[in-house]
Amino acid sequence: MPAKAKSKKVEEKTKVEDKAEELTAAAEAAPAEVKPVKKAAKPRAKKAAPKAAAQPAEEVKEVLQEEAKEEAAVENIAEVSAGPEQTAEAAAEAAPAAEEAAQPAEPAEEKIEEVSEITVMPKKKILFVASEATPFIATGGLAEVIGSLSKALATNENYDVRVVIPLYSDISWDYRNKFKYLGNIFVPLAWRNQYCGIFSYEMNNVTFYFIDNEYYFKRPGCYGYYDDGERFAFFCRSVMEIMPFLNFYPEILHCHDWQAALAAIYLKTIYCFRPEYQYIRSLFTIHNIEYQGKYSLDILEDLFGISNTWKYLLEYNKCINLMKAAIECSEKFSTVSPHYAQEIKDPYYAHGLDPIVRRNEFKLVGILNGIDPDYYNPETDASIFSHYSIDNLEPKKRCKEELQKMFNLPVKPDTPIIAVISRLVSHKGLDLVRTVIEEVLRQDVQIIILGKGDSSYENYFTDLARRYVGKFVAVIAFNPDLSRKIYSGADLFLMPSKSEPCGLSQMIASRYGTVPIVRETGGLYDSIKPVGNGGNGFTFANYNAYDMLYVIREAINCYYNKDFWPELMKRVMSVDFSWLRSAKEYEKVYGEMLK
Repeated sequence: MPAKAKSKKVEEKTKVEDKAEELTAAAEAAPAEVKPVKKAAKPRAKKAAPKAAAQPAEEVKEVLQEEAKEEAAVENIAEVSAGPEQTAEAAAEAAPAAEEAAQPAEPAEEKIEEVSEITVMPKKKILFVASEATPFIATGGLAEVIGSLSKALATNENYDVRVVIPLYSDISWDYRNKFKYLGNIFVPLAWRNQYCGIFSYEMNNVTFYFIDNEYYFKRPGCYGYYDDGERFAFFCRSVMEIMPFLNFYPEILHCHDWQAALAAIYLKTIYCFRPEYQYIRSLFTIHNIEYQGKYSLDILEDLFGISNTWKYLLEYNKCINLMKAAIECSEKFSTVSPHYAQEIKDPYYAHGLDPIVRRNEFKLVGILNGIDPDYYNPETDASIFSHYSIDNLEPKKRCKEELQKMFNLPVKPDTPIIAVISRLVSHKGLDLVRTVIEEVLRQDVQIIILGKGDSSYENYFTDLARRYVGKFVAVIAFNPDLSRKIYSGADLFLMPSKSEPCGLSQMIASRYGTVPIVRETGGLYDSIKPVGNGGNGFTFANYNAYDMLYVIREAINCYYNKDFWPELMKRVMSVDFSWLRSAKEYEKVYGEMLK
């Protein structure tokens, strides 16, 4: 920085003017921030010169003081610029910093763009309506489907899955003590106004709701009462009425079998004019078309509370048919296997509903059920005698040995055990079994039957067990724990159904390495393929006892092939029957319904 002029006023004025000119030149190359300071110094220096020449000494003193202030300002600028020689360089160095300071919004704009890319999608809300669900209450495959499918769908974070079932008195207190009481409402049902308690329980990311009314549900079992129509009409009406109480309006109302059919029917009749229900879409799943929910037309208004205006929807063959009406009212309807979806178009399988199915086949889809591989797992199952896996089948031999001891059968490792676990009713193919079972027993085999049903079959198999001691055992009961022991200890599993919408037993048997023998119908056709074609079981097509006998003998002969049999067991166990596969198919259906 040049030194200050001390001797002469003219020299001071000249130096100030020179400095101002130098800084003005530098200001033209510097960023806009510096320019106002330099421009302010230049005119003030020019005005000071004439005043200093004309004014007396006092005025000159004032001018000098002003000039000193100007010099102080110039010094500050000079310190930033580090001398006249480095003014341009300093300006160049200051330029990037000035640019950064001048562009503070750019990073903020980038952050805003990043935030804008994050899209928050609301979960799709699904409500299952069913008469039973595992692990709370079960009488058959329906309960396993509800418990397992909801769990599989809930693994997808895009879904909010909930299930509603009646609060039966048979539900274990181990669970009931954990239920949360949400409140109660009164449900209109024709001229009635019935109490409805609402309980909830969360498990596996699924919320379960339980409809409480002791008049309807405080009874042993689930079905078989004279007023089942009224009981499940109340249940379905309650499902619709609790939605505003819970503030939960599902996008998909998934109804299962005739007991839940009225929920889909009410949605399109009583509730179709309420705006909060207008975006709900219904899917009706047929688990067994034989049970359709048939009632007299006389009770349409008095019992179900549906106006005769809607009579045309529910009437079929001169009576109320709830399954028919649910098919008509739903956006889509499904069956529990692709082959069964084709079979119910045929009068042989449809139990009179084939014209309705064919008329609505444009919205029909078939999706094969699955099983929970964690629930049915021979590596961890606490019910079986010894744990084993696809990589270590040796402990399965102990399961067989202990099973033979349990039923007082001769312990013969090389004698095949054929198991039947079924409801003892005609459509399960037990008339075929009764026709040829004594011919099978003439061979070196052992047969175990577990189940209950029609008294004619119960009495026949009980008598057969007395006549074939050491070869045949009949347990007339429904015993889930015992069934696991039989699945794990048997070598072959017989399932010759006349009609089988899906069937889970053949999948469970496969999971435990027990090779299935099935008739090619419904879900059995979709899940079990012939061993001769590289499949996972033994099959026959015609509903004929001697076709079945031929295949049983073929399976027994394969069992004695000790090189082939272990490989077949591994092939059977490796098939994926998990619900994750089926859940993806349901997700596609839900997506189509919401388009």
